[in-house]
Amino acid sequence: MTDQLKQIRARIDALDDRIVELLNARAALAQQTGHAKGAAKYRPEREAQVLRRLAGVNRGPLPRPALVRLYSEIISACRALEDGVSVAYLGPRGTFSEEAAVKQFGGNAELQACASIDAVFRQVEAGQAGYGVVPVENSTEGAVGRTLDLLLTWPLKICGEILLPVHQCLMNKTGRKSSIRKIYSHTQSLAQCQLWLNRNLPKARRIEVISNAEAARLASKDARAAAFASRTAAKLYQLRIVEENVQDEPGNTTRFLVLAGHDAAPSGRDKTSLIMSARNVPGAIHELLTPLAVNQVSMTRLESRPSRTGLWEYMFYVDIDGHQQDANVARALKALGEKAAFLKNLGSYPAGTV
Repeated sequence: MTDQLKQIRARIDALDDRIVELLNARAALAQQTGHAKGAAKYRPEREAQVLRRLAGVNRGPLPRPALVRLYSEIISACRALEDGVSVAYLGPRGTFSEEAAVKQFGGNAELQACASIDAVFRQVEAGQAGYGVVPVENSTEGAVGRTLDLLLTWPLKICGEILLPVHQCLMNKTGRKSSIRKIYSHTQSLAQCQLWLNRNLPKARRIEVISNAEAARLASKDARAAAFASRTAAKLYQLRIVEENVQDEPGNTTRFLVLAGHDAAPSGRDKTSLIMSARNVPGAIHELLTPLAVNQVSMTRLESRPSRTGLWEYMFYVDIDGHQQDANVARALKALGEKAAFLKNLGSYPAGTV
């Protein structure tokens, strides 16, 4: 070992000692903050502000995503000193929903796998979990209808969103493509990989299952089967990756919502989600959206769903930029309340980042 290498390693050791000291000092301050703020252990707006600020001051060579992941885990560990938080998600283990929950809450959260999106809502509403993570839309395949329907009927609020790049991996027991005769996967994943399948495995039988994790479990029991799932699922079920990133769209991303009994305070870059319906009169939709334009509120999403209360009647799911406490958003919401036949404010929350 050269003298130069010894000197570099000695400096690294000294920095590591300092980092440990600073991390514990941060943890002690986080404990004091937890005692001061009372019952709420998870403050999505504050955590979003911290991560955005650190990403902004980062000058490298650590890439921004790596720095954010590191600090998400630091925040999670500090939060766990206050007994942590419990998070219900659409299971089983190894799903992209679990990855989204870990991305948002870190590895120190108490994660609860649920068998359905309905069960996630029930766990949070019953107080069996403090928070819930559910998929709401995919950039390739569109909205998750069940989540939209439950947002209408349950009293829960949205306190955060998670944007998760979805990298589909083809996996099986052998690691060889030649042995594959059937492929298990969730419906949306099969759709996301349709062109790849047509080119590479056109004769393989495609079998839809409840989740990608279940697909991986089934593939682990059949040498002639494969699955589309995450790298996490491959490790969990001891499968070999045949090929990575087989989704047809390279930027394939799923958006998840964080559910709770409360929404979030302003973070500086927020969204507000609404459900509304128009009165049955000519020009009602135009009139309904006019308050947003008048108050210079940007609408980022408009999704319609049958209301199930009458033939050809629809509910509109709307995302807007800004927090409900912002003056222009508050004015727009007040005007919407006067014009809409029905209006439900699902909450304001920090805008997610990929």
